[in-house]
Amino acid sequence: MEFRVLGALEVSANGRQLGPGGARQQIVLAVLLLNANRSVTLDRLVEAIYDDDPPATARAQVQICISALRRLINKDGHAEMIVTTRQGYTLRAPTESIDAHRFDNLVTRARKAREQKQFEEAISHYRGALSLWRGPALDGIESRYVQALASWLTEQRITANEECVQLELDLGRHQELVGELSRLVKENPLREGLIAQLMTALYRSGRQAESLQIYREARRSMVDELGIEPNERLQQLEAAILGADDSLAAPAPPVAPAAEPVAATPIATVPRMLPADIADFVGRHDQIEKISRRLTMPLDGDARFAVPIVALAGRPGIGKTTIAIHAAHAIAEHFPDGQLFANLHGALARPVSPMQVLDRFLRAFGVRGPELPETLVERAEMFRMLLADRKVLIVLDDAESESQVLPLMPGNPPSAVIVTSRHRLGGLAGTTQVSVDEFDVSHAVELLSHIAGEDRVLSEPESAAALAELCCYLPLALRIAGARLAVRMHWGVDHLVDRLRDEARRLDELSHGDMGIRASLSLTYENISEPARCLFRRLALLDSPVFSAWAGAAVLAEPLTSAQDLFDDLADAHLVEVIGTGGASRVQYRFHDLIRVYARERLAAEEDPAERTAALTRVLHALHCLLKAAHDREYGASDQSRKRFGIDAWLSEPLVDRLVSNPIAWFERERHLLVSGIRQAAQAGQVELCWRMASNAEPFFELRGYLDDWRESHEIALDAARQGRDERGQAEMLIVRASLAQTEQRFDDARRDFEAALTIFERIGDVPLVARSTRNLAFLKRIDGQLHEAMHHLEQALAIFTDIGDQLEAAITLQNLAAIRAECGDIDEAKILLAEALVRGRDGGSRRIVSQVLHRMGRIHLQANEFGLAAGAFEESLTIVQEIGDTTGEAYALHGLGVANVRRGRLADADTLLDKALTLARRSRHKLVEAHALAGLGELAVAADRPRDGVEHLRKAALLYRQTRIPLLEARTLIKLSDALWSIGDTNASDRAVTRVMELVEHVDERTGKLVLEHLASVSHRAGSPNLPITEATP
Repeated sequence: MEFRVLGALEVSANGRQLGPGGARQQIVLAVLLLNANRSVTLDRLVEAIYDDDPPATARAQVQICISALRRLINKDGHAEMIVTTRQGYTLRAPTESIDAHRFDNLVTRARKAREQKQFEEAISHYRGALSLWRGPALDGIESRYVQALASWLTEQRITANEECVQLELDLGRHQELVGELSRLVKENPLREGLIAQLMTALYRSGRQAESLQIYREARRSMVDELGIEPNERLQQLEAAILGADDSLAAPAPPVAPAAEPVAATPIATVPRMLPADIADFVGRHDQIEKISRRLTMPLDGDARFAVPIVALAGRPGIGKTTIAIHAAHAIAEHFPDGQLFANLHGALARPVSPMQVLDRFLRAFGVRGPELPETLVERAEMFRMLLADRKVLIVLDDAESESQVLPLMPGNPPSAVIVTSRHRLGGLAGTTQVSVDEFDVSHAVELLSHIAGEDRVLSEPESAAALAELCCYLPLALRIAGARLAVRMHWGVDHLVDRLRDEARRLDELSHGDMGIRASLSLTYENISEPARCLFRRLALLDSPVFSAWAGAAVLAEPLTSAQDLFDDLADAHLVEVIGTGGASRVQYRFHDLIRVYARERLAAEEDPAERTAALTRVLHALHCLLKAAHDREYGASDQSRKRFGIDAWLSEPLVDRLVSNPIAWFERERHLLVSGIRQAAQAGQVELCWRMASNAEPFFELRGYLDDWRESHEIALDAARQGRDERGQAEMLIVRASLAQTEQRFDDARRDFEAALTIFERIGDVPLVARSTRNLAFLKRIDGQLHEAMHHLEQALAIFTDIGDQLEAAITLQNLAAIRAECGDIDEAKILLAEALVRGRDGGSRRIVSQVLHRMGRIHLQANEFGLAAGAFEESLTIVQEIGDTTGEAYALHGLGVANVRRGRLADADTLLDKALTLARRSRHKLVEAHALAGLGELAVAADRPRDGVEHLRKAALLYRQTRIPLLEARTLIKLSDALWSIGDTNASDRAVTRVMELVEHVDERTGKLVLEHLASVSHRAGSPNLPITEATP
């Protein structure tokens, strides 16, 4: 028996079509098929047939339909498929017998193949899935419930088609796709993803004019039908096509390396991200009840099939956010696995991207920075995997469009979503729409009473009603008017009404869309002091909507205490929102989106360009001053850059010290301002300031795993340096980019950028940075097994740092040099070098460098069979990295401590430590330390008389060393593997491992090769003693 719903409903058996019956019978069958192998209640079937108006015989009619369907299915000799359950009816059928389930299975396989970079296989699965469609899902069935399910299926079809087409575009098949995409856009004229793909395909096919015409037609449709502009992606694509941007050229076919699919990280915490509820919430009972009922309904029927979504739509300032937050708090207990909240800033020119929101949401569930996937598709998939079978409430405030929201949707119930938007989001299939209108007079006056005082407002009922009318009954305007009354107790309500009526353009403004809010804001703005107005205007210079009090001091060039007083005035007037509590180092302020737009209007009207430029320059220099101070406090200042911090009276040295007393906390608080500040510095032509900020922010991005911010900031700064022909800046940013590549184990990319930076530094004669670049290249030489060249580079760098007296750079270089000395067997010299490095690191005040030197000491003590000393060094290093939040450093320290415990016989402790090291390494996607941990687990297994487990771990470690192209460590691991294989009697595999070692020796320098061969000659099975310990340098 085969069922088809991807088109008109069809039933067939043994290749013969069976008539599915009349309209009611088809509705019942469709509902049962889309809930196959799940019970469907009789009430649900009645609702599907009759909507909200069932006749008295409705239940009997359903039972008649069930009997008819049973006869239809059973007469062909099939076992009874429709069975009666206590709840209702269940259609028992293999999922492969229903085309919708086959479609879903093929799409799932396509996405898995895509994750594994098997692009042709993915396209084949996508095309197979799409070929199952014969027309609109369940075409011709007139049932509101069935068509809701059909809409969901259609959304899956379009999404799969977009994903397939994108893969084919990436493979350069643009010409073949033009026809298909033209049809798809005609069928879905508001689907911005398809429009972008068609524009791209036409442009790559040499049809630029037609591509731009597609954009113009799409924009006209969106403006005419929805009153909105195309999203930012389409606008940027149009600009790129107009400028014939090179980035639009057809890409070369992607290479498909073996890769692990992205896996979801187990939830480590329950996020509670809802903002505080509104104490003076007024009215909205119908909307709250509708939201609560929809999102907490029992998991029957469609609740098992589609995520429940409620979308609130209405004018700006109408109270959508207030309703969403209040409703979310009211039903929070129904979602015990967490509540998520994100303001999508749809009113801004640069709304928050789904990538940024997923960054926050995934981190809230315990996903660490380096573990975050790099593409939107992968992040969305990880998010859906984390939410699977969990009850989480997601509140998405101020959405710009469906395309901004769709990647943030869970994949299935029991999670639920509330979305607010200025526009009706009709493209979210199956959404319950809730319209939010103005207050009536009674609720408007009630809100005024809550804010300004009940006795005061009710004593002037006519004036209160007039005030509500002048505020257009908009909650935002009412709140602002109420705030003015609340802080001016000597005003009567009638006095404020008279002031509003004095506005010459008041009635015109109130009759045009958002002008009611603008008029209310204008009144508030005019009734604060001129210094407060100046602060309000100049804060709009910042691209970040969140700012600290020091930023206000900077834009005004006034002391911090004066700025804090003015911020209090703005907060009292509800022109900014206070975030956090405490002193200047903890409290921040935020603009509401519409208020921020208004502030920018006032800025343009009242401040001349010179004043705007000067204020922005001050705040950017203050940001850099604080960043540099935080950097030097956390990482230590090189002797070349050590200085006293402070700009002027408004940002004194003691204030700087206080603000960055906890550098990591300061960085986390100001991170978004930092990234936007780097961008604004580039836009303002302040090239040196731009790249210096990017350079000083780099170690914080690395430490906290903010790889996206790291990548974005250095790309902005490198581009600015190139455009400004700033060679020093280009070289500094090449080092930053190379460091990111090195962190991601892209060693060839790192080498190219380090070498390019070195060439520039040599040309401009920057001796300290020549030394730094030389040292960076030495690391890459070392992992390639070119120890002699690496040592030569390090000795050159050390001579320069010693000559110029740079303690910290010398300490880093000494510990790198000690590592190579130890690898060459000179343990005593390595210890001397590390002792000097430790002194320099501590004198320079860098905890991170001290932790790295201690870790290296532990490694060398291991090599010298001084296991107790090794454990002590690793424990001290571990304490430091845990205090500063260095996850990768923690994995390294745990590995070292684990190996030390293996070698002193504490195998149980070692197992725990090495397992944790492996877990941290995999969460961070750091292949090198993952290989170290696996090698350590291999050594542990051999020591515990589990040689077969040891073989498995060592094979994995050797493979990772090969993938990361570190021949020396691969060779050492293979020697251990050879020994373990020999011990279990697999002599052929043991010999193959030795053969691979001999091949690797050819790729390292002569001295290193000799050391490897000496070690090979001394392994236990070749020396005749299977229990001989291996004490060479630990990977």
